[in-house]
Amino acid sequence: MALSLADLGKAVLETEYAVRGPIVARAQELEKAGREIIYCNIGNPQALEQKPISWVRKILALAEYPKLSELAPNAFPADVQEVVKRILEGSKHGLGAYSESKGVRCIREAVAQFIRERDGIDADPDSIYLTDGASKGVQAALRMLISSPQDGIMVPIPQYPLYSATITLYEGKQVNYYLDEENDWRLSEQMLEESLAEAKRFGVKVKGIVVINPGNPTGAVIDADNISMIIGFAKKHNLSILADEVYQENVYRQGQKFTSFAKVMHDRGDTDVSLFSFHSTSKGFWGECGHRGGYFEIRNVPSDVTAQILKMQSVSLCSSLPGQVAVYCMVRTPKKGEASHDEYVRERDAILGELKTRARLLADGLNKIPGFRCNEVAGAMYAFPRMELPKGMTDSQWCMQLLEEEGICVVPGSGFGQIPGTAHFRTTILPPTKKLAEVVERIARFYKKTMAAI
Repeated sequence: MALSLADLGKAVLETEYAVRGPIVARAQELEKAGREIIYCNIGNPQALEQKPISWVRKILALAEYPKLSELAPNAFPADVQEVVKRILEGSKHGLGAYSESKGVRCIREAVAQFIRERDGIDADPDSIYLTDGASKGVQAALRMLISSPQDGIMVPIPQYPLYSATITLYEGKQVNYYLDEENDWRLSEQMLEESLAEAKRFGVKVKGIVVINPGNPTGAVIDADNISMIIGFAKKHNLSILADEVYQENVYRQGQKFTSFAKVMHDRGDTDVSLFSFHSTSKGFWGECGHRGGYFEIRNVPSDVTAQILKMQSVSLCSSLPGQVAVYCMVRTPKKGEASHDEYVRERDAILGELKTRARLLADGLNKIPGFRCNEVAGAMYAFPRMELPKGMTDSQWCMQLLEEEGICVVPGSGFGQIPGTAHFRTTILPPTKKLAEVVERIARFYKKTMAAI
């Protein structure tokens, strides 16, 4: 007899991932039928016409096929050839062979140097693990923390569904804490304490807290004071911190900057709060989603626990070698005076400049729609606008109708979590500027039609 749903585990059946749910499936059906669909559901820059950074692609091409330097000697500048030589020597056997479970040593050393330069603090290559995108690092950390069905992980609401899906899959408890939409999506210590107390009341053993900075889906950027409060809260309650920092290059608001949890923790002198921090080549201005490059760094984790982390990473042997090379390209960028520097800076600044323009265009455009309210997109790649809906209509129904009538694919706020009684959706800022303006126009037209039908 063939396999049936009855044969599957409850955790698998209950796992949901909103950014590729039924609305996206319907969008793909419409596209196959000849409809033009503008996908605003996922942070996938190169699927929305963003060009790859030349620095990355030249290194990947030459690392995969070193003979290209002979076939096209003028195509690869000296700094590219130098980097590729170092990578291939470090990997010992090229990109077609397994590396160490943690990843190629010289790439982890480059990540450590990147952290030192970014934060002005020490970093240990042996505390860095290269992964297939940040998602695999997040899943590894959650797998380590969740040891029983009563183990809980505090997750921001709204959150990125990777966290809710993985916690469900690992049969843990999701402990929601609400971000303060009225206060630019900041974290409130009072809300954290209330969330923790409620979980404990139901017998949940809370073991970790997830923080996404810059925020997905909120687009908010957390400042050092707010980060310090979170670290103090984690210390007080013996929680590990999972710092999702994959959008650290995506900060658009004037006067704001990214601050890492590792930096604030170092400045506070805390050595008894375990930290897992994550980064990825998929976001920033790189957009290398398909190469699945990422890493996580651990701090204040005892050696007997790190041995277990290494064991779990070893089960998969190692992460993708092209993804590891993409990480190297991200953390070891061309230096001033090197052959690739000017081209790299020009491409980087063009992408970030466009993203900043689109962030403003989207928030301003949505705020002009009566019944909408959208916080400024200070960072990341998304907006999470709030809207009034006709009585009896859900955000999922509204988003599906928007897709059917206007060809715009967004994700309902219920897929990320929201305060009961409110309605939101998440949209990216990634479509080309002209097309994004069209997205705003279509949303406004559809919303006006929706409300007129009341």
